[in-house]
Amino acid sequence: MKQDTHPESYPACFVDVSTGTKFVTRTTRKSKKTEVIDGIEYQVFICDITSASHPAYTGQTRFVDTAGRIQKFEQKFARKRK
Repeated sequence: MKQDTHPESYPACFVDVSTGTKFVTRTTRKSKKTEVIDGIEYQVFICDITSASHPAYTGQTRFVDTAGRIQKFEQKFARKRK
């Protein structure tokens, strides 16, 4: 294999904020936040949705309506009635 053709990879931990699940893997991206797990320093990335919380993977349905997003959408794109 040729030397210096692949980017350097780092241990990474992706954290799902809604479930708290941690996925340990490797990445070429660096993060300002790090965490030591089992004696290894991991780059930590915070994720809103992962396979641990997405309804397509979990089979659960969630209704999240923060700040009335649905109502705002309906008002914005509602047809004017005569």
